[in-house]
Amino acid sequence: MDVRVRTVSVADMMDLSDRSLNDSSVVQAAQAFINEAMEGSDVPEEAPPLDLPAEADGSGEGEGMSKIREDGLALFKNLCKLSMKFATPDNPDDPVLLRGKVLSLELLRTLVDNAGPFWKSNEMYLEAIKKHLFLSLLKNSALSAMSVFQLLCSIFIGLLSRFRSGLKEEIGLFFPMLILRVLENVLQPSFLQKMTVLNFLEKICKEPQVIIDIFVNYDCDVDAPNIFERIVNGLVKTALGVPAGSTTTLTVAQDQTFRIESVKCLAVIVKSMCSWMDRQLRIGEFSPISSETPGSMDNNTTHNGGGSGMDYDMQSDSSSPEMSDSSSLEQRRAYKIELQKGIALFNRKPSKGIDFLVRSKKIGHSPEDVASFLKNTAGLNATMIGDYLGERDDFPLKVMHAYVDALNFEGMDFGEAIRFFLQGFRLPGEAQKIDRIMEKFAERYCKCNPNAFTSADTAYILAYSVILLNTDAHSVMVKDKMSKADFMRNNRGIDNGKDLPEAYLSALYDQIVNKEIKMSADSSAEQLKQPNSISKLLGLDNIISFVNWGQAEDKALGANDLLIKHIQEKFKAKCRKSESVFYIVSDATILRFMMEACWAPMMAAFSVTLDQSDDKASASQCLKGLRFAVHITSVMCMQTQRDAFLTSIAKFTSLHCAADMKQKNVDAMKAIISIAIEDGNYLQEAWEHVLTCLSRFEHLHLLGEGVPTDSSFLTVPLVELEQKNQKSSSGLSSKRTNALQNPAVMAAVRGGSYDSTVAKTSASSLVTPEQISNFISNLNLLDQIGIVELNHIFTHSQTLNSDAIVAFVKALCKVSMTELQSPTDPRIFCLTKIVEIAHYNVNRIRLVWTRIWKVLSEFFVSVGLLENLSVAIFVMDSLRQLAMKFLEREELANYNFQNEFLRPFVIVMQKSNAPEVRELIVRCVSQMVLSRVNNIKSGWKGVFMVFTTAAADDTKSIVLLAFETVEKIVRDYFPYITETENSTFTDCVNCLIAFTSSQFNSDANLNAIAFLRFCAVKLADEGFGCQENCASEPRNLVMSDGNATVKKDNSISFWIPLLAGLAKLTSDSRSTIRRSAVGVLFDILKDHGYHFSQSFWTTIFESVVYPLFSSERSSSNDRTSTSNKPEDDFSNLETQTLAVKCLVGLFINFFDVMRPELSRVVSIITYFVRSPFKHSASIGVSALMRLIEGVDTELSKEEWTEILLRFKESVSHTFLIFSKIARMMQDVDIPDRYEPYSETDQYSDHENYGNEEEEANMETTSYAIVKLKNHMALLLLIVQGIIKLYEEHRKYLSSDHISILLEMISAIATHASEVSSESSLLMKFHKACSLLEVSEPAIVHFENESYQTYLKLLQAVFRDYPSMSEEMDIESQILHVCEKILRIYLRCTQREPSDETLHRSTSIHCVVPLGAAKKEELAARTSLVLLVMQLLGNLEEDSFRRVLPWFFPLLVDLIRCEHSSGEVQHALYKIFQSSIGPMLTV
Repeated sequence: MDVRVRTVSVADMMDLSDRSLNDSSVVQAAQAFINEAMEGSDVPEEAPPLDLPAEADGSGEGEGMSKIREDGLALFKNLCKLSMKFATPDNPDDPVLLRGKVLSLELLRTLVDNAGPFWKSNEMYLEAIKKHLFLSLLKNSALSAMSVFQLLCSIFIGLLSRFRSGLKEEIGLFFPMLILRVLENVLQPSFLQKMTVLNFLEKICKEPQVIIDIFVNYDCDVDAPNIFERIVNGLVKTALGVPAGSTTTLTVAQDQTFRIESVKCLAVIVKSMCSWMDRQLRIGEFSPISSETPGSMDNNTTHNGGGSGMDYDMQSDSSSPEMSDSSSLEQRRAYKIELQKGIALFNRKPSKGIDFLVRSKKIGHSPEDVASFLKNTAGLNATMIGDYLGERDDFPLKVMHAYVDALNFEGMDFGEAIRFFLQGFRLPGEAQKIDRIMEKFAERYCKCNPNAFTSADTAYILAYSVILLNTDAHSVMVKDKMSKADFMRNNRGIDNGKDLPEAYLSALYDQIVNKEIKMSADSSAEQLKQPNSISKLLGLDNIISFVNWGQAEDKALGANDLLIKHIQEKFKAKCRKSESVFYIVSDATILRFMMEACWAPMMAAFSVTLDQSDDKASASQCLKGLRFAVHITSVMCMQTQRDAFLTSIAKFTSLHCAADMKQKNVDAMKAIISIAIEDGNYLQEAWEHVLTCLSRFEHLHLLGEGVPTDSSFLTVPLVELEQKNQKSSSGLSSKRTNALQNPAVMAAVRGGSYDSTVAKTSASSLVTPEQISNFISNLNLLDQIGIVELNHIFTHSQTLNSDAIVAFVKALCKVSMTELQSPTDPRIFCLTKIVEIAHYNVNRIRLVWTRIWKVLSEFFVSVGLLENLSVAIFVMDSLRQLAMKFLEREELANYNFQNEFLRPFVIVMQKSNAPEVRELIVRCVSQMVLSRVNNIKSGWKGVFMVFTTAAADDTKSIVLLAFETVEKIVRDYFPYITETENSTFTDCVNCLIAFTSSQFNSDANLNAIAFLRFCAVKLADEGFGCQENCASEPRNLVMSDGNATVKKDNSISFWIPLLAGLAKLTSDSRSTIRRSAVGVLFDILKDHGYHFSQSFWTTIFESVVYPLFSSERSSSNDRTSTSNKPEDDFSNLETQTLAVKCLVGLFINFFDVMRPELSRVVSIITYFVRSPFKHSASIGVSALMRLIEGVDTELSKEEWTEILLRFKESVSHTFLIFSKIARMMQDVDIPDRYEPYSETDQYSDHENYGNEEEEANMETTSYAIVKLKNHMALLLLIVQGIIKLYEEHRKYLSSDHISILLEMISAIATHASEVSSESSLLMKFHKACSLLEVSEPAIVHFENESYQTYLKLLQAVFRDYPSMSEEMDIESQILHVCEKILRIYLRCTQREPSDETLHRSTSIHCVVPLGAAKKEELAARTSLVLLVMQLLGNLEEDSFRRVLPWFFPLLVDLIRCEHSSGEVQHALYKIFQSSIGPMLTV
């Protein structure tokens, strides 16, 4: 490459030495050449190969480089050598040498600062820096000359800023030695050196990328020092100043200067982190403001970043640095922190530390792994290592053996070996532990050197002797030292009884006495006493300890060769151990780890300084630092840290204690406002602190203006509010003076804590005029902040993103609740702001607004339920304003936003105990409905829920007001109800039903039911029918949004709630409501049923009609299974009786469409037939007869069969009643004499007990008699119904149907016979009736009527259907019944034969005359016997002849028995004469 340079003698420059230092032309020429050589690389040139040799002195060092660059590199090396020349002891004050050192360092700084991109990526140049320049820095670091120290720092800045990616290990080692050493010296630092370091830190901290790279490559590297953390901690210690009681060489002014500069550096660090984050996330000036949260920060960018702090070779040589994401850095950082935690725990309790590290998988489980850890890990306390190795437990013992076995003593003499052995730990003080360790050492030494001693015992004893000699020779506490002769005498005979060679022992003695055996940890003892042991932890204290950092005169005396050699060895060991990869990141998440490492000390420094110092510059820097910290932690979602920083700023506003306010407190308030406007999207829960400050500021502002406090309005009725507002408009000047005397001002003057919601109001704490004057002057400071700036925060809420606005509203509601709940000074500042915020953000997208309103809704409910009535009324009125505003927006169909908006009204209406609040809610909702009815959609649900709650209110005015509004809605705005969701009409129905339960106005109850009928009329008029063909017909009702009309299927959802609501009212406890509900329900079905399809009728029956009778079914079942059930509830019976009548009429009218429901309708009716009560059963029978009468012509054969079978089943079911009566009376004894219990009061206690039992028996018997009478009456009613059914509908009946009827009446007759055969039961009834003076059950009449009707039916069938009779064998059935009747009569006369032999017996029997009771029974049965005689006499001759064998014995017995009258005998005479006689004559 051709580069033109001025003519310079390169030989002169190469020969630059002390003698030419005063030659300015040579120096200027050198500077010019440096500029040309270092910047000439800007000309395009082929890059050098990557595999250039690392040795700078090799023959190939210039390969691939131009001549001028080779000369420049040579000059660089010579300057490094020149800078490493030091004064000799003979001439320590050589000024020429010092000036030459300064000049060479100046030129080296120029070389570093002017290096172009070529040099920054050139391997040979980097190797020259590592080999020569760092050696120069190391040798000159011990000098105390400020000019040299400043140059060293300047050179180091250049290396850090421009070459850090290639010098990772060297920077990691020199930074603590050169910078942190001075920074961390708080008590006795050199003022100039520390100021130089602080300026240096300020300069590098202004470069954001440098700070990030330091943290990533050192604080996240396990083997590297925590440079960033130590920088912060050092600055914090300096900022906090010299600890109290400590001795220091600093003056007060110097300490104050350090504190200011340290705080400034900390603020610069936070600002740089903030700038880097904003650039990476494109926040603020780097891109337009985005509403998105930093959730996308995990997506790493691939660029290396820019700015002055970016290392150039990161861009030019991508192979050197390595991109790393936050997850891997987090793992490395966590690993390092956990490892350090384990090391710290080991240094306190070794066993627990090892257990922790093994559990956390930082070291392996084997003894060898633990031994390697103890041997190679820096930061371990050597004393604790020795204690652990000396433990007698099994595992530590194995670790000690592994530790010793890992050492190689081969070829070492004994003294050298023991010295090498004890470098890694300190021997414990316990003799047994030393014994175990030395025993293993002796064994290992003999194994490595088998010819050294005859046995390991020799080495063991000699090792003890050496330890004792070392302590004796080098301990200041030992006065009488051990001589060589003593040492040799002590070791006689230790080699299996023999002496070791005297020369050997003599040499060993001299070696120990001349050079103490020192553990490596001894040199760091001083450092361990310091609070910060991080240098020890990272193994740097050994290096630092070799350099003499003490203050001295400005002499060119450097470190000696031995020290340099030792440090170079340390460097090499450290470089081999550390990572060689330099990482760069672009993921802003790394800032989370940085803040986690430094936030606590930073906050302490800023807070303490801000609190203790009134210096304007310091306060400004602290507030800046806190402000930037809030920005970082907010964007990084570090909630705890963000809240801590923001709380610190909020406390420093001193708004809670305005009497102590200063200018820095006002500046803190300005910072709060700035945070609210600029970082609002990231504050989340921290908004509460910001808004609390704003609330307090506004309160103080009002106090300063003399405006009456909110509490003066919130503790009086709102009616007086307007009057007070009018009065407050006059006399402002005098009011400000008077207002300062009110309790609120007094409380503000007293002040309180930041966390207190109420200022101190203790009467004992008096406020002096001086305090008030000071308070007023402090309030004047707040004039710097206008109320407009305060309001800007709330108007700015429109720009917040979706998550931020929700968090903002939550915090505002929380602060407002705190204001309102104040017992002495309730305020409405935040409440009014909530209304404003809602207005500002009401036009946000629905999803966001829904989240906002969920928070506001809960707030309004909570405030609306407060005990402070004025506050509750105020918030409800505010909610009304919002609702009116919100209802201006039109809502699309099937959305639920309006309903959610009105939910607070509903909840407060339901839970509030204040009638004033409830009445206000009713009025507010009424106003909203009447003024915004066109826009209400889903809001109808909330409206009707409010009115439904009002219907049950215990305040009459609220009920009447609500009903008046509902009445108007139903009359005038019914189409708006049906055009919205289907559930809206359901809510309307439920609301009207609720009004039927009102306790104040019975007319309103019935009017509500009437309005339900009106709703049905409206539904029908608007075409809400359910005919099958209505889907294709257009509807008159059109949705307000222009959508298609409601389809047929949706009509069900309107009719069903209406009908179900009426059905619900049928179970009301009031008879008028029940009757009205049943009537309206079936009237609606009757009047509008023609609109309904068959499927819809099915739905109506399933959901409305059938549930009406579900209680009847269950109660019927219960009655049949309970032995002693009380009388049915007449209210329920009345309702169901009316319902079943209406049901039958409805079914007859709409039979064509209701036909599929025939089976279940009949089932309902027959359940009434089953009832054990005469009235219910009679209603069921009559309903069944009416049903059959109404639809008989349309019933099919199968339908007839189903009806009759269900009728038959119900009839059979009624027979169980008599069985229960029999069981009931089984254990009842009827007394011979009975008197009511009231007439036996004069009896004794024993007699009273007996009378009570008789009373119970008689009550049971009386109940059983009534039940039996009702039972028989029911069955007779059924019998009559069967006859009527046959007579009126026989033309529709088939043989099967007639058979069912015959079976039914036959079963009843048989049952009647069973009843009459229970003689014991009948005797009890007879006896009881005579005692109770009541009529006996007409059992005989019941039996006669049953059989008589049975015969009539058989005769009718025989007469009407001859052919059918022949198929059904009716004649045989008639004769069978006749025979049964005759036998019953004979049994009554006690003449029934038991078998045929009885008739043939010729024995003479004595006939006993019948009693009066029997004669009465025979008289009752005579008519039935005469009917049988008539039937037999009317039989044809062949038929009579065929049946005569069956009946002749019975006729003979009739002749023999006694009769009550002669009618039976006369009938017998006719049969024998007309039928039997002719047969005998033949």
